[in-house]
Amino acid sequence: MLFVRSLLFNLALWLWTGLMALVALPLLAAPREKMVAIGRRWEQGAQRLLARLVGLTYEVRGQERLPAEPAIFAFKHQSAWETLVLHLLLADPAIVLKRELTLIPLFGWYVRHAGMIGIDRAGGARALRALVEDSRAALARGSPIVIFPEGTRAPVGERNPYQPGVAALYRQLDCPVVPVALNSGLFWRRRSFIKRPGRIVVEFLPPIAPGLDRDAFMTELEQRLESATERLIAEARQDRLAA
Repeated sequence: MLFVRSLLFNLALWLWTGLMALVALPLLAAPREKMVAIGRRWEQGAQRLLARLVGLTYEVRGQERLPAEPAIFAFKHQSAWETLVLHLLLADPAIVLKRELTLIPLFGWYVRHAGMIGIDRAGGARALRALVEDSRAALARGSPIVIFPEGTRAPVGERNPYQPGVAALYRQLDCPVVPVALNSGLFWRRRSFIKRPGRIVVEFLPPIAPGLDRDAFMTELEQRLESATERLIAEARQDRLAA
């Protein structure tokens, strides 16, 4: 049954994505905000498909902790699910993604026009400088920055090394960093066809204020993000046992 529900979701998502890609094509000549709005509509549709076909929903915690000023949001990355919800969690985010994605025909045009930030992960110091400048411009227009500190998805129970990009943003932009924990990998595993029913929890943690040195910041970010993620995973597993 899980296979059938996952298959139906995948087929429906491809159809929905194809339809929205056609709708979005004329918006390449429209103001950036129009592309952002169509991206949000696409994510809303994807979440409805997940809920109806798979039985997978989500809950958001800690929204009262969101700072009033521009901020950087450092998300734990466990699943492709995160890419289907970011515009529903934050208003007009500028998402840091690998540069290769911005080169994909149609998709790359859309994300560039919407103001996403591509980074060359092999570009060293030059890439970090470009990341900082692009992020500064995004904050200036009112877009929060979304970055995945590990740079790629990590399976449940594992962690990848935290990359220097988030530290560069923290030091250079002088704004708070909000760690964001989640447990999506329990329901939609990395590179897995199967999607499992349940409730994903996304939790905004207390912001890390500007002013720490690089090592102290990275230690604090990783400790907060990993400990909260472990707590959410344990909670979801306990809920399964109680069901």
